[in-house]
Amino acid sequence: MNKKTIKVDYMARVEGEGALRVDINGDIVEHVELNIFEPPRYFEALLQGRDYSEAPDITARICGICPVAYQMSSCHAMEDALGINVDGALRELRRLLYCGEWIESHALHVFMLHAPDFLGYQDALQMAKDFPEEVKMALKLKKIGNELLDVLGGRSVHPINVRVGGFYKAPDKKDLDALVDRLEWAKEASLEAVKFASGLPFPNFEPDYEFVALRHPDEYPFNEGRLVSNKGVDIHISEFEDTFEELHIEHSTALHGNKIGGGAYLVGPLARYNLNYDQLTPTVHKAAEEAGIAERCFNPHKGIIVRCLELVYSCEEALRIIDEYVKPAQPFVEMPSKAGRGYGCTEAPRGILYHRYELDENGKIVNGKITPPTSQNQPMIESDLRDFVQQHIDMEDDKLQWKCEQIIRNYDPCISCSVHFLNLEVNRN
Repeated sequence: MNKKTIKVDYMARVEGEGALRVDINGDIVEHVELNIFEPPRYFEALLQGRDYSEAPDITARICGICPVAYQMSSCHAMEDALGINVDGALRELRRLLYCGEWIESHALHVFMLHAPDFLGYQDALQMAKDFPEEVKMALKLKKIGNELLDVLGGRSVHPINVRVGGFYKAPDKKDLDALVDRLEWAKEASLEAVKFASGLPFPNFEPDYEFVALRHPDEYPFNEGRLVSNKGVDIHISEFEDTFEELHIEHSTALHGNKIGGGAYLVGPLARYNLNYDQLTPTVHKAAEEAGIAERCFNPHKGIIVRCLELVYSCEEALRIIDEYVKPAQPFVEMPSKAGRGYGCTEAPRGILYHRYELDENGKIVNGKITPPTSQNQPMIESDLRDFVQQHIDMEDDKLQWKCEQIIRNYDPCISCSVHFLNLEVNRN
């Protein structure tokens, strides 16, 4: 019995610590494990006994790349528990804040983390030697996203201006108008990014996904909507735990998302695009058509194009909101302190982020549940790896290793906010 082992001791461009094991027996893939072995961080336990108002600032520390998603999901859940609705200019400012997060996160992922895979570079620094203008464009795009977070959130990492009910301070119109020229540039740059991404080489790989995303009747989803799928799910977010579950898997400290009775599902840009294409702007529709993507896209590698299309949308939406903005008389809605149970779900750059909290009569957190996108996608990542390796069983090990890493990065997994590495072990019997 001959065994072959391939190891990647350090895998850059994936957040967090993990390892991949693939067992192959002859021409059959027997087992695939994406091992996540980082210690649990116990944020749900840390929240117990805290005032409801503290949740946005505490949960934002879960991620340095998408803190807005954690703040927004926690705010919506608390407002649901307290029976408060935030609308008008404050609701629009929340969408604007989300635009900033999508711009900085997608620009980082597309050019710095993912494009090197398609072009054969180990990292963005090597890629920059041959594609300097594209890398400069990406850095400028990310900076513009960060500037939006600075103006609205007080700073670009772990914003401090977000609170349950709205914001501590609403921006002046002139502060937002000052961003317009840069956002106009960002829109044009994002259209160039679509062209760049559509010219990358894509393998023929289209699994039969169940996409899950928010769906709003009037807009491409950031903060609100029902949870829907392309295979029959259509629920209020309060029914999330009746439809989806998290399972403890021995090889992972991250829980695995699972549709009850239905198995793995996919969240993120590809899911949003397939379930909400009609809510995108004419500009995005035209760019998608020119990029060769129809209303439906099942190739996970082409998720890099979809992220670029969402960059275009985020810039257009930001410009719309700024143009229509009228500063509200008060930056937040007053909150009572009372017992309640609330649910929140928003679209982080990587997919739906679900929060659920129970409050006592003093507004203290009794318990909470947070389900991030990467834990939901982990079973689907393993499924993609299994299918791809099986279809390319005769591929040389070094090339297969590269492709496995690329598949993982299709999902832009946020395993944690720490230094990253991934060990890849392939056993051939």
